[in-house]
Amino acid sequence: MRIHCKRVPNSKRIPYYRTVSDSELTRARLATTLAFMMNGFSVGVLVSQLPDYKFHLKISNGALGMALFLLAAGVLTALGPSGRWSAKHGSARVTILGSLSIILAMPLVGLSFNYLTFCITLYLFGYSIALQDVAMNTHAVTLEQRFKRRVMSTFHALYSVGALAGSAIGGLMAQGHIKEIFQECSVSILFIVVLYFMKSRFLPASSDQQEPRKHKRPKRPTIFWVMGLLGMSASIGEGSAGDWGGVLARTTFHTSPFIGTLPYICFSITMVTGRFLGDRLAHKFGPGQLLFFGGLIAGSGLATGLLIGGIGGEIFGWTLLGMGMCIVIPMIYSEAGTIAIHKFSGTIAPSEAVATVSGISYFGFVVGPPIMGYISEAITLRWAMLVPAALGLALAAGSRYVIRQER
Repeated sequence: MRIHCKRVPNSKRIPYYRTVSDSELTRARLATTLAFMMNGFSVGVLVSQLPDYKFHLKISNGALGMALFLLAAGVLTALGPSGRWSAKHGSARVTILGSLSIILAMPLVGLSFNYLTFCITLYLFGYSIALQDVAMNTHAVTLEQRFKRRVMSTFHALYSVGALAGSAIGGLMAQGHIKEIFQECSVSILFIVVLYFMKSRFLPASSDQQEPRKHKRPKRPTIFWVMGLLGMSASIGEGSAGDWGGVLARTTFHTSPFIGTLPYICFSITMVTGRFLGDRLAHKFGPGQLLFFGGLIAGSGLATGLLIGGIGGEIFGWTLLGMGMCIVIPMIYSEAGTIAIHKFSGTIAPSEAVATVSGISYFGFVVGPPIMGYISEAITLRWAMLVPAALGLALAAGSRYVIRQER
């Protein structure tokens, strides 16, 4: 089978493409899979190291929250440029650029020798992962259009596989008292090999390039704002699970370094499982129903785990949080790109739609860490985690808008 796609000169239509064979699609899917796994692995390794950075730098929960705020600020800063560059130069090229920037940023974090350098390098790391994130999601949207079926949730499942592997390996290295700089350099060397393998396997740049608009940029349609707010609720929950799970286990429940990674590992396992099933479930039940039940499970499950307490209660809460939140981000990214292609062609590029939804969603990563840090200073970290639990229930309520759209 071959798919014939022609470039359309009219800038109000999607600039599709040239003939693409099944083998090219398969290679591009593999390359995109590796990009998602690289992104998740780098985040997982960093998450496992946060308690050690907190200990070595002798910083409080509030100070760690501010450092994580700068990481999220780096993410937010990169979203706009990544969307524009992906539209102008093609998502494949920007994905490669983002991968290279991660390779360079990770050792810089490991070299942090005081709180200031830790904050600066976390900002650079956040910029790098977001640069790759928007571009690889845009490439995934392009692949969905070519395959003519949902594959986004599977890509995000493989992101979670990477995060799970990174967290587990990072926890084992921390248990073995391996210095952070050696961990980061080892990961960067691995990523160089991965980048060399995947860089020539993406779809050509022309697959999702879009002619620059010469007129004033229009306002974003309301649907993208709604999707972004739902994604923001999920991102606060996901970010809290990673940023504070290990800290809660080790400082409140006094676990060992490796046991302290178990809540996030269980969270990642349910994220992986749910995302592998997500594409099939979305076809069967629709996005709205999945968002409703996902928010309900995440909010009620996390709250119950916190009330139980102890490492067992934390593992329970993180497990259900992952089960509920697993499909939210991939679903809204996929829908954003698809809506841009079919309803707003010439008005907003798919990469810009993904960047818009990502920007609002990632705002949760910006405000979440400092809010959680400062709230934990007032009422302890355990009870501060009720905030993402409440947002999970708010996500369930907000899903009614999506359900009405489906009807």
